[in-house]
Amino acid sequence: MNLNFLHNFRIIKKEIKDYSNKINLIVVTKNQKFERINYLITEGHKDFGENKVQEAKLKWVNFLNQSADIKLHFIGRIQSNKIHDLVHMFEFIHSLDCIKKAKLFALEELKISKKLKYFIQVNIAKEIQKSGIQEENLDELIKFCKDINLNVIGLMCIPPIDGNTSFFFKKLKHLSSKYSLSELSMGMSNDYKDAISNGATYIRIGSAIFNKEN
Repeated sequence: MNLNFLHNFRIIKKEIKDYSNKINLIVVTKNQKFERINYLITEGHKDFGENKVQEAKLKWVNFLNQSADIKLHFIGRIQSNKIHDLVHMFEFIHSLDCIKKAKLFALEELKISKKLKYFIQVNIAKEIQKSGIQEENLDELIKFCKDINLNVIGLMCIPPIDGNTSFFFKKLKHLSSKYSLSELSMGMSNDYKDAISNGATYIRIGSAIFNKEN
């Protein structure tokens, strides 16, 4: 097995640590075999991201039954009929984007007495093809989540690939301050350094670890 990804992981981990101890690296493991993931677990890493429920179930369920240390983050588009599985498997949801889904999460939490941590995804550039709540509707969703006791800890965004990422990261940072939310999930393989410099506390990296050749 090619272990270049371990080298990439260590470099990125050191970059983040050199900047701040308060930044959390989520290793995005979609399409990765558990054999590779297990090397990172052996390195002591605990935060992993998945964007497809079915793939996550096949990969993680047996392991999670044996280990309580791993923190799974759901970073994909939420389907209402998958919320039951999401609440059982994941500790963090990064893509909450509407009142309907917030209600369903609250109901599932009550059923199994489990509290998740949520990021509200904001469609920061108003892109039709992307999920996320529009900025003008954010106030209503945050208030609703408070009313039903969902633990919203921060905001998340995916800025345009060909846009000025700093502009959108700064915009999300401003919104998080406005609502007194301490966490920011922003930055991926192509823009994580920019996200860090603009206040990201959680960054989501996959391809820069698994697909980058040394």
